[in-house]
Amino acid sequence: MKKIVLIAASIAVILLLMVFILFKTRSPFGKSNSEFSSKPKHEITKIELSQKGDDLTLEKAGDEWLINGKLKARKGGINFIIRILTEAKIKSPVSPELFENEIAEKDIDPVIVRVYEGRKTLKSFRIYKTSSNIYGNIMKRKESTKPFIVYVPGYEVNIGSVFTLNVHYWEPYTIFSLLPSEITSVRLECLQDTASSFRIVKMNGKYSLSGNTNMLSGWNPALIIRYLSYFTFIPFESWVFDITDDEKSAISQHDPIYRITLISSEGYTTVLNLWEKMKNENGKMVIDSDKLLGRTQGNDDFFIVRYFDIDPVLKRRSYFFTD
Repeated sequence: MKKIVLIAASIAVILLLMVFILFKTRSPFGKSNSEFSSKPKHEITKIELSQKGDDLTLEKAGDEWLINGKLKARKGGINFIIRILTEAKIKSPVSPELFENEIAEKDIDPVIVRVYEGRKTLKSFRIYKTSSNIYGNIMKRKESTKPFIVYVPGYEVNIGSVFTLNVHYWEPYTIFSLLPSEITSVRLECLQDTASSFRIVKMNGKYSLSGNTNMLSGWNPALIIRYLSYFTFIPFESWVFDITDDEKSAISQHDPIYRITLISSEGYTTVLNLWEKMKNENGKMVIDSDKLLGRTQGNDDFFIVRYFDIDPVLKRRSYFFTD
């Protein structure tokens, strides 16, 4: 009798183990294949992104985060991706047919994400970016597991776009960040009103103001210092990564409305070109009165600049002759 009970108990244990293994390896029941959020004991310290042989690493170093161990990362970008990594939840499963049509047939390569706390791997998963849903992404824990649409409660946005290997996205959204004492010269060209253009030059501790060709006199020195102080911090709103090369070329073929050339005391030159930005208003493309398109030298990507942020340095020459 004892032998029969022992055999029955053994069979029950085996059956329970088989059920456990079955549910563990099957999505969406298996937590290991359908859980995307990371749960660190203290904090996430490193995030690795890879796609088609390219890699990008975000890693905490003291109180800062670094991009590929070199560049300082934008705090807002780091905070947002960590919120996604720790709060991500499944919105809905994705059918094999949908995955085949939207991902496989379109040959979409995933971004592979690895999340660490110290040397410990907290989570790894794959993101397939697609425009087929408003969340913009389909995720898998592994290539062989079931796909899901994943989201963050409270954020009805495309969270997949955050997982980008574009270094520019992770850098601070800053155009200028110099004190007046760190500026050697500033030239503002108003391409639509060249008579308003001017140049400020600092030499041997003294400033000069000139127009297009001639030196000017009678200007207010305090207004020169005030103007230069506006360059202490001028940010931009966001990068514009969703335009084609043809669209970039079309914008570049038109003269900008403003060009600012700033030379630092260390000899570094920043050239900022600003174009009018168009927006769709009731089905008609009109000029956006609140924002501009900007681009700096040596960079193919455009960014959006709010007039609120850039307007303080878009002065006319006459500004320096007022009280």
